[in-house]
Amino acid sequence: MPIDWFTVGAQTLNFVVLVWLLKRFLYGPILQAIDAREKRVAAELADAAAQQTQAQQERNTFARKNAEFDQQRATRLEQVKAEAAQQRQQLLDQARAAASAWAEKREASLRVEAQQLDQIIRGRAQQEVFAIARKTLHDLASTTLEEHVCDVFVRRLRATDGPLRASLAKALDTRGDPLLVRSAFELTAPMRQTIEQVLRDLVSMQGPAQFVVNPELVCGIELVGGGHKLGWSILDYLQVMERRVGDLLAPQDEAAQTVPSAPSTAAGA
Repeated sequence: MPIDWFTVGAQTLNFVVLVWLLKRFLYGPILQAIDAREKRVAAELADAAAQQTQAQQERNTFARKNAEFDQQRATRLEQVKAEAAQQRQQLLDQARAAASAWAEKREASLRVEAQQLDQIIRGRAQQEVFAIARKTLHDLASTTLEEHVCDVFVRRLRATDGPLRASLAKALDTRGDPLLVRSAFELTAPMRQTIEQVLRDLVSMQGPAQFVVNPELVCGIELVGGGHKLGWSILDYLQVMERRVGDLLAPQDEAAQTVPSAPSTAAGA
């Protein structure tokens, strides 16, 4: 069968036109659309990757800031706890110091009040005892007792040592004042004469002595002159007794002041 070259040429031309038409109007737009879509997809992927990277950076930044905030919060919380504990301890120390000072002040006040009350009671007891003794001796005084008191005083005058005798004589010579004889009772004339005679023998007294009644002596007689005093009185024994009682009670008062009482005892009191 012979080949129809016209037909072949026509078919070839038709195929070439068809290919051109397909490429021009079909494959070109499709390829362009595919390229545009690939570019858009690539751009979207790149944008998504950039956004993901930015999100990861923001996430890391947020995590770092959150960790720093947690660290700062923990540090601040520890500081607040430490400050609160320190302030609480200071308040407790101040409260303890105030309570201790108040307890010590109260204990000292109670101790002083107890000591004052004890001293008042002891002083009143001593005063009452000595007052009763003085009154009893004063009520028991009689002529016989007065004579014995005068005899004891005369014996003491005669037993006066040399230095005291010289001092009395010197005071009598330089000042010229009469010697003072004080007694708890009125001396009789014979008693005065006896005393004056002893004083003349003792210090060469020329004039009369001065006699004065002093009931506070409590059955006693004393000689005063030249800054010296010589005599005998039941009051002397009472004063010695009073000093001894005071000396006996003094260590107890000092012990009560120096020995602190226990806090439980003070609290119980």
